[in-house]
Amino acid sequence: MESNNHILENFNQIIRELPPHVQLVAVTKTYPAESVHILYGAGHRTFGENRVQELLEKHAQLPKDIKWHLIGNLQSNKVKQIAAFIDTIESIDSEKILTEVNRQAGRVGRKINVLLQVKIAREDTKFGLTPDEARELFENYVDSQYENVIIDGLMGMATFTEDEEQIKSEFKILKALFDEFSAKKKLNTLSMGMSGDYGLAIECGATSVRIGSGIFGPRQYVR
Repeated sequence: MESNNHILENFNQIIRELPPHVQLVAVTKTYPAESVHILYGAGHRTFGENRVQELLEKHAQLPKDIKWHLIGNLQSNKVKQIAAFIDTIESIDSEKILTEVNRQAGRVGRKINVLLQVKIAREDTKFGLTPDEARELFENYVDSQYENVIIDGLMGMATFTEDEEQIKSEFKILKALFDEFSAKKKLNTLSMGMSGDYGLAIECGATSVRIGSGIFGPRQYVR
């Protein structure tokens, strides 16, 4: 992990690079709560975690005005553990999980922001809905199903490759779907782009990027 000064330098450099309309989700998976405090002290409030257990641990230790995004694969039996405080679930990749988020949001009297995760990469390790599955869920939402969630946009991950044209072609697929859905009901968030490709994602229309190692340095996989 970088020193505190390097973390702040990296963060400030990225903030300077991002257009005003692009949100930064600082991804803190495997980094200690201290790293979150560094950016929190600089005024940042939007952070992302991949695993529910790590999210729960950090939420317990850190200020409660942080807007937590869950960006990793979510199991339906874990939704109830985060329903009371999660700001946005970016990884809705099935009708089953959307139904459970809707149910748990109703149980705690909240509306939870969600993004539909669409599989745009050519890698089997990536999760996500097909475009047609995403269309069906979104149409059901427009028809007033899932009254306790707000589908605020789409999320996707490009293939891990050096081929920039392939990455851009995948991001453009997601942007086209975003525009198609927005014509039916306005969406705000197109979450695509991570530390290695967020510049390309912004070129292709991203309004939110998820950056971890680009701020905090190489991850320490200690568990």
